[in-house]
Amino acid sequence: MFLKKGVMSEMTKINREHKDRLFTFLFGEKGHKEWTLSLYNAVNGTDHMDPDNIEFTTMEEAVYMGMKNDVSFTLCHVMNVYEQQSSYNPNMPVRQLMYAAKLYDKYIQQKKLNIYGRKLARLPIPKLVVFYNGMEGARDRILKLSDAFIQEGNQLEADIEARVRMININYGKNESLLASCRPLGEYSWLVAQIRENRRTMEIEQAVDKAIQDMPENFEIREFLIGHRAEVKDLCITEYNEAETMQMIREEGREEGREEGREEGNIATLYDLYSDGDITLQRAAIKAGMSESAFLEAAKEIIGT
Repeated sequence: MFLKKGVMSEMTKINREHKDRLFTFLFGEKGHKEWTLSLYNAVNGTDHMDPDNIEFTTMEEAVYMGMKNDVSFTLCHVMNVYEQQSSYNPNMPVRQLMYAAKLYDKYIQQKKLNIYGRKLARLPIPKLVVFYNGMEGARDRILKLSDAFIQEGNQLEADIEARVRMININYGKNESLLASCRPLGEYSWLVAQIRENRRTMEIEQAVDKAIQDMPENFEIREFLIGHRAEVKDLCITEYNEAETMQMIREEGREEGREEGREEGNIATLYDLYSDGDITLQRAAIKAGMSESAFLEAAKEIIGT
């Protein structure tokens, strides 16, 4: 859903590096492991009961030289790497693979495992998940690292694969999942309310009203009200991030359309020149190029 604005509380300043999403604030907190456990159970169809078995492993940027993830934790020999995205990103498999490699390295050091010996080093099972709540209508899917491999003229089989499960958590989607994890369903409701309010309000007011209108029986309500300033900052951060990404995509699409028009114009002029309807000099002038540049551009476009 939703970059740094306003004065942050002291707690926020301390933990800022790995807490710039509301999703992380809700599901990556040691004080609310029961919400993380509920999310894990909903995603995996399990019924684990003891949240104290959760060990958070979320990476902080300061420690991992620019790498940070939203939420990661181990539970019952499963390494869970969770990301929340408000913009569809097909590169999540390679990102999640890099996160997982760092987490495995940390795990191996902590457990003092010998990966150079004859005994098999036992590792937790990786589960990579993206919780998507953007506005592009992306469907649930499995994103695969192998989709990014360059295959042109290459028949070799890849030796590495990573699969990331992408789940749409927008309000009204995956209702069974949202019902199975009340905090996730309530978070989804909050995001939808903020978006609706944003139609007529500035983002600060939109967040305030969404929290104010939250039903009193919501599990996350008291927590959000108690941390209203930080929650507002997190929402503003994420909203501005999503808005910026949308603007970049729109600019990219417009540049693509403009480039397409230019290429179509050059191709048409080259056809007229090839058919003898206009001279090379006239075609180049129409394209705003020198004759040699026009021929070179036409060669690239048409393949002549």
